[in-house]
Amino acid sequence: MDRQTSHRITVCTSCRRTGTNCQPGYELIARLRAAIAAAGDAIPETFEISGVACMAGCDRPCTVAFHSTRKATYLFGDMTAEDDIIDLVAFTQQYAHLHDGWSSSSERPGKLRTSTLARVPAAIIALEDTVERVS
Repeated sequence: MDRQTSHRITVCTSCRRTGTNCQPGYELIARLRAAIAAAGDAIPETFEISGVACMAGCDRPCTVAFHSTRKATYLFGDMTAEDDIIDLVAFTQQYAHLHDGWSSSSERPGKLRTSTLARVPAAIIALEDTVERVS
């Protein structure tokens, strides 16, 4: 694995419905960091875990995103620190080793099979020298 590849896990830390900080989001970040650290070499050191003020998943909090350079991005909803750490850590390990980040729902661990809010393909910018004619 290329050690320069940057993998990120981003967790929503605000609750727009109540206008307050999302304590479950901060708890999820803390538990996820500890669980990934405990996994040791099974997960590359290149994973960074952080919070963000809003991920527009208010109907299904806590929302968690997995993203990386040249890989598909995933957004999961309804995640809790109490119930979903094992599945999130298992997906972290899986995602780290997927060349393009692409996995079908049947390949994802546990609850992540059914809590996917979005899977966004990696952005690939292609430059073309041709100009299409408009008829």
